[in-house]
Amino acid sequence: MADSNTPFTLPQMNLPDSARLAENFEKISERSQRLLQEFASRNTFQIPDPGIVAKSFGELSQKLLSDPGRLIQAQMNFWQEYLNVWQTSAQRMLGAEVEPVVKPAPGDKRFKDDAWVENAIFDFIKQSYLLAARSIHETAVGVEGLDEKSAQRIEFYTRQYIDAMAPTNFALTNPKVLKETLESGGENLVKGLANLLEDLERGNGQLRVKMTDLEAFEPGKNVAATPGKVVYQTPLMQLIQYTPTTAEVFEKPLLIVPPWINKFYILDLGPKNSFIKWAVDQGFTVFTISWVNPDESLADKNFEDYLKEGTLAALDAIKEATGEKEVNAVAYCLGGTLLMSTLAYMAAKRDSRIKSATCFTTMLDFSEPGELEVFIDEEQIELIEKQMAEKGYLEGTAMAGVFNMLRANDLIWSFVVNNYLLGKEPMAFDLLYWNSDSTRMPRRMHSFYLRNMYLYNKLKDAGGISLLGTPIDLKKIKAPVFFLSAKEDHIAPWTATYKGTQLTGGPVKFVLGGSGHIAGVINPASSKKYGFQTNDKLPPSADEWLAGAEQHEGSWWPYWLQWVAQTSGEKIPARQPGDGKLTPIEEAPGSFVKIRI
Repeated sequence: MADSNTPFTLPQMNLPDSARLAENFEKISERSQRLLQEFASRNTFQIPDPGIVAKSFGELSQKLLSDPGRLIQAQMNFWQEYLNVWQTSAQRMLGAEVEPVVKPAPGDKRFKDDAWVENAIFDFIKQSYLLAARSIHETAVGVEGLDEKSAQRIEFYTRQYIDAMAPTNFALTNPKVLKETLESGGENLVKGLANLLEDLERGNGQLRVKMTDLEAFEPGKNVAATPGKVVYQTPLMQLIQYTPTTAEVFEKPLLIVPPWINKFYILDLGPKNSFIKWAVDQGFTVFTISWVNPDESLADKNFEDYLKEGTLAALDAIKEATGEKEVNAVAYCLGGTLLMSTLAYMAAKRDSRIKSATCFTTMLDFSEPGELEVFIDEEQIELIEKQMAEKGYLEGTAMAGVFNMLRANDLIWSFVVNNYLLGKEPMAFDLLYWNSDSTRMPRRMHSFYLRNMYLYNKLKDAGGISLLGTPIDLKKIKAPVFFLSAKEDHIAPWTATYKGTQLTGGPVKFVLGGSGHIAGVINPASSKKYGFQTNDKLPPSADEWLAGAEQHEGSWWPYWLQWVAQTSGEKIPARQPGDGKLTPIEEAPGSFVKIRI
């Protein structure tokens, strides 16, 4: 590490070619004018709604002004600490060894460039920002007298503001950007502006930040490439049957129900981390639902249609394809909510074709939905419904933007710096390609889901929801259920998903994986990362469960295999797609998954 008073040295400025620079700016100017005209002509809709956010901060201002003493004290505390930062920075510039007044959080990747530590000026900028961010956050979230919903919004959007104002996000206060600007003679900023315009063009006037090389992947080639065939389809889904890789397979097929808010191939990204390929290799006859990317023609499809033309239709098709009536089922996130709703409906109809259910990061009780609760209230849902009424669906980019905001530094600002300030192209990364491959939601279905699950939390109540004219009750589910949650999940918090263990009427196993909503699930059997926790007891409280949990190393996949094998029957000769009564329609992964928005 360099001496603390070592000056920050920048390379010699390279002068850009003036003719090329003029040509670039001319092209940029033409594109900018066209994009501004397009944007002005569009009736844009935003999640979150700026008016709702402004109203919450208006309430905050009133509360702060009603207690001026508290606000003055907060300002005095800030200035005292800021003076400490100034004094220690001045001492450091004179060669003294001093400890920083404030440090970044251990997992904060924004300040990993050596200059933030080695150079006294940038260290001062960093500490000043961290101190201001802490002061703003503590002042905003510490106000008493706000209703719970307003307090949640203020905390969330204060954090969004703080993240946006980080010095790393600005060219003049980011040492890495400054260095690149001088080395390239400003070419990085010109290229970054071109990248910005390209993202605006791709979003038809709305910014869609590119997170990966969108040309590097293609479903059926290097993602969603596990061999198989589409053997059945409805207006809402295609059913894929995968080609076996073992001479014998379990008697009971395995049905996978993915979320309809994203494409199914999160479970089939590549050979090394594909849950689908791994399940095929373990001797399962695997079927996967591939949901349609709906347009306005499917606006009136409801949650019941996803039941009738999705899970129930898949069960009927599997019997036609294999001759086997009973299956084990696996579902992810929203797909798990649908799967458990299906099981409750089937229980009411005395239909026991699903022998076991596995739910990845699935909420059944929505009383504690985590940070997503910021976007769930009557006012915001009405706005979403109004927008959906115009198009017949909710744009996939709207929900993608919400999820990205939950991890703004990783999923927004890191790409702003890389793409627009450094002028670089993002790396090819299959997970981020999948993340950018958003899907729409039909108007009626999404409204039903938002209201009955998130807003009113009816699924947990006996008879709270009726499907196809039948009141459902999760307690009537007698099939064994395996819940897999992730300890750092920011979309379906594990303490919320744990509540599902108390709602069904059969045997339950709860397993807590490491990491987050994706990595905690896609943790291949060969991986030595994360580990998982188990506890044979299921106390009412998630904290009680964790206190008695046992830690295991490696992936939870083999542990699950032992559990599901108990309801999978004997081994029989492998089944090939097309062996049964269903004639294959096309090669996997099918055409539905290839529809991009």
